[in-house]
Amino acid sequence: MNNPIAADRHPAIHVLQAAASDSVLADHALMRGAATTLPRATLRLQLHKDFNFSQARRWVPYAASLGISHFYVSPILTARAGSQHGYDIVDHGAVNAELGGEEGLRALVDTLRAHGMCLLVDIVPNHMAVGGADNRIWLDVLEWGPASRYANFFDIDWDVPDPALTRRVLVPLLGKPYGEALADIELCFDAATGRFYARYFEHRLPLAPASYALLLHSTNNEFAAHASLLRNALGDQRGARGSRFEAICNDFAQTVVRDPALQRAVRNLLDAYNARTEIALARLHRLFERQHYRLAWWRTAADEINWRRFFDVIELAGIRVQEPAVFEIAHATIFRLYAEGLIDGVRIDHIDGLADPRTYCRRLRYRLGRLTQQRPPSAPRGDPYILVEKILGANERLVRDWRVQGTTGYSFMNTVGALFHAPRAEQPLTQLWESFSGRSGNFDNEEKAARRRVPQELLAADFSACAHALHNIARRDALTRDWSLAAIRRVLTEILVQFPVYRLYADARGRSPADTEVMAQTVAAASSFCRSNERPLLALIDAWLGGEPPLQLTSNSARRARLRAIARFQQLSSPVAAKSVEDTAFYRHGRLLSRNEVGANPGQFHLAAQDFYRECEARARDFPHALLATATHDHKRGEDLRMRLAVISEVVPEWAAAVATWS
Repeated sequence: MNNPIAADRHPAIHVLQAAASDSVLADHALMRGAATTLPRATLRLQLHKDFNFSQARRWVPYAASLGISHFYVSPILTARAGSQHGYDIVDHGAVNAELGGEEGLRALVDTLRAHGMCLLVDIVPNHMAVGGADNRIWLDVLEWGPASRYANFFDIDWDVPDPALTRRVLVPLLGKPYGEALADIELCFDAATGRFYARYFEHRLPLAPASYALLLHSTNNEFAAHASLLRNALGDQRGARGSRFEAICNDFAQTVVRDPALQRAVRNLLDAYNARTEIALARLHRLFERQHYRLAWWRTAADEINWRRFFDVIELAGIRVQEPAVFEIAHATIFRLYAEGLIDGVRIDHIDGLADPRTYCRRLRYRLGRLTQQRPPSAPRGDPYILVEKILGANERLVRDWRVQGTTGYSFMNTVGALFHAPRAEQPLTQLWESFSGRSGNFDNEEKAARRRVPQELLAADFSACAHALHNIARRDALTRDWSLAAIRRVLTEILVQFPVYRLYADARGRSPADTEVMAQTVAAASSFCRSNERPLLALIDAWLGGEPPLQLTSNSARRARLRAIARFQQLSSPVAAKSVEDTAFYRHGRLLSRNEVGANPGQFHLAAQDFYRECEARARDFPHALLATATHDHKRGEDLRMRLAVISEVVPEWAAAVATWS
């Protein structure tokens, strides 16, 4: 069969991944091409508007000829317009129209089925794209604040100590300090809905309904009747405030369309706020002070943001997928597509960002399992295939009771990469790096230095939220209330610096034996760096973070406080690890860059063959259907480049001479 496209030249085709085991290879039906949800090999496709479902269909015959059993595609739900990756989802309720919509998806699946192939899709339960004007849930939160029907959809702390943010959301999207940016903000009227809103470049900022009466009374009496109706609607205690407000706004919009005098009045009102005068800017400022959000310069986010982000990306807001209502909204389309036989499995993005990964995975398995019986007879056989994107630390194992088939393959990528480095090169390459750079050749030193800075700089607000959650626990007990917030911050810092994995998975039941061992190791290491008089606090924090199972507490409020602190810590330690290791230390430690890869530890230069075999045996025993990847869409260097760099470990003298010549 002729290949119509050069596979090694197309930017949307990223990686070939295999999920093979003895049990799979022994399945003769699978080897003959009969469709099953368990993959033999997957081809990952990065979908976007220029490489959509239609273009992907062209690859199906070629992929089938290679023995590929599954297309493994980037997220397919509606993402921000023009997205090149799909992880910035703005609507969970529809398949992305830029990819071809549901019609295009069905055509792709028909072609896959004709070739005995399946579809694995990436899902994003951790976050959504915010800002702009395209996420109706986020806009509802900005409009109604804590009264929004979606107030608990995003992971917002509505009760932070800062009085300027109490019951408000920080919106740090301004390109300059707030006072300077006011002149760039325009008050607008939506003639279709009768709503007023502010516009800042591409961002839509709805106004709180309670501020409409002030707005309409501020410059013109022609709106008095409308303002009175709005006040009455918002004072309604029968739970219909939102629907009544919307109905009144719609009536107002229709009235404005019919009445030229009101149209002029609306224009005059907007002019009164949009004139670039001191009076107009002061008027606009007073209006923003009445909103459920506080507009801010983007640089304030690291220190003051009161909602969880995807790492430090202010365009991606964390969602509370642990809440049943949020879980259902975020997965409704995925569940329907699975029940209709259009998808056969899911890859869970950024599992460590969730408050409770174990419960999430088990809930997802249960829901998909219940839907399996609804799938059409033509759908591939077998249980839903579920993978997690998870980076495992040294000696860390994926927890089996999550009920997933395994990870997306970072651990295999690490072990197979380490296997191809000559052990004799470690010492001379370390010496070469130290003499050339003047930096330590010990990667652990670079990592710990980064871990000390990242929580205080990039993730300062997240760090403070965790410290406040722990301080709240301390204040609840007469025996511990004298431990200050500053002391808690110091001890928490040392815990994060010494933390050897991305996160723990404690819950109301406490910790697993593996997590208990991790925390014991952390506490022992941190103790040496804590002030001697604060070591008792280290033991207390250890207990508060799951060492004492919250279920053992008799007080409901005490249990909630412990669970909140546990979630805050576990959702902090993961981004601290990622930003410290992958995005900082990897770029400060250059002994040999083939070992500076996502999921790898550059401190481990080489893996002996017998250790590699043991890793393979453990994987075959515990997670025989996990992906075996030599590259992922998140890797920093391609597999071919990493292998060429690994060869340097065989020719260190020649490499040292070349470095000397080049420098």
